[in-house]
Amino acid sequence: MKNKHIGSSFEDFLKEEGIHDKATSHAIKRIIAWKLAEAMKAKNISKTEMAHRLKTSRTQIARLLDPENDSVQLDTIQKAAAVVGKRLTITLEDLPRSAA
Repeated sequence: MKNKHIGSSFEDFLKEEGIHDKATSHAIKRIIAWKLAEAMKAKNISKTEMAHRLKTSRTQIARLLDPENDSVQLDTIQKAAAVVGKRLTITLEDLPRSAA
């Protein structure tokens, strides 16, 4: 018997509202910013030192680490990841048949 109090998923709600793609992109950027900040902390790299290593300004590093800033370019993320000993990987996955 299906529970009548259980509705659609949160993902379905985002799709119905027309904000699924934007919310997903924003979540990905937040995760990347958090992981870079954590890696910098683990390697004891300050924003100033990160800026020096990337040959950019501290302001640019602040933008990179700002979870609300969705306009960071992939090459910038790749370079920052390399500085903290990480590699950026991206995959394309098949959508479930019902979503395609």
